[in-house]
Amino acid sequence: MTRKVLVIGLGLIGGSIALALQKAPETKIIGYDMDEKTREHAKTLQIVHEVVTNPEEAAAEVDVIIFGTPVNATLDWMEQLKSWPLKNKVIITDTGSTKKMIMQKAGELRALGITFIGGHPMAGSHKSGVLAAKPHLFENAYYMLTPLAGEEIVNMAQLESLLKFTHAKVVSVSAREHDHMTAVVSHFPHVIAASLVHQLGDEKSEYPMTRSLAAGGFRDVTRIASSNPILWRDITLQNRDELIVQLEGWQSEMDRVKSLLLEGNSDDIESYFSVAKELRDELPVSAGAIFTSFDLYVDVPDYPGVISEVTGYLADEAISITNLRIIESREDVFGVLVISLQNENDRDRAASCIQKRANFETYIS
Repeated sequence: MTRKVLVIGLGLIGGSIALALQKAPETKIIGYDMDEKTREHAKTLQIVHEVVTNPEEAAAEVDVIIFGTPVNATLDWMEQLKSWPLKNKVIITDTGSTKKMIMQKAGELRALGITFIGGHPMAGSHKSGVLAAKPHLFENAYYMLTPLAGEEIVNMAQLESLLKFTHAKVVSVSAREHDHMTAVVSHFPHVIAASLVHQLGDEKSEYPMTRSLAAGGFRDVTRIASSNPILWRDITLQNRDELIVQLEGWQSEMDRVKSLLLEGNSDDIESYFSVAKELRDELPVSAGAIFTSFDLYVDVPDYPGVISEVTGYLADEAISITNLRIIESREDVFGVLVISLQNENDRDRAASCIQKRANFETYIS
């Protein structure tokens, strides 16, 4: 019997899930998006096996429903589900970045006999929309599931058996654990990045050259501040309790740094940076809560044609590049050429290729 999956919301996340799940045997992927052009692109690019214009009608025939929509939109869809004619054992899940409100609404669905298991694939891209969807987006990334307490093991097993085709690391946590952990490693860093950019903006009138110097390390540190402001408005409001806790901790940490500076003890200051370096170096080099572009820094000499030389080596070994940039301000930055690749394996291959054929030093920051 063919398993039918309906994906509602065919942007980057929903589209990528749809593509990945097409690898599942005896599974038909049906897609819906409110935007007509997105539906057309999904049909043309074969993001799904079938595109529908009436999600309620399609939902009556499917075994799994996946919402690839922002949290606020998902909450609206979940409310609509209450009146939809669904299959008796349908399993419903989402992909939202916060889980507290989603799982509260899931409790309402459970009362009606509808199974909802929260989900959050923790991967992304600097691009958005269905045209950016790719089947390997979630490979080796964490895929968090947040079931309600007492969720039946058989339902979890069925959903996990489907999601394994994303090649993500599927783990189960409570909604509260999820929102706390993502606040620490994703949501709060976005707030900090935005605040640093605001601080740079204050330099514009008196020290205008500061912005030019920000082309190096500062730009890398604050990259996530370029994320969709509407999306981050919603995430910030949805997870504001956890963010307030993080902000209070951050302010205490900054008070500690201020004390170190006021005291001016060189050993204490060195120890502060040393401990931070050790902790940072222990972090896994893999997909995490914040989009990773798998950057490779290359120390290239300055002579005409060196960049085409390097890219030519990679082309010879069929290594695909997603982005390429030159860093003009090199303060605190490894290498002058930054090559972005699709995954960790490609980055390792690229580093090996460049070191072997050109003997240029490469770094992973």
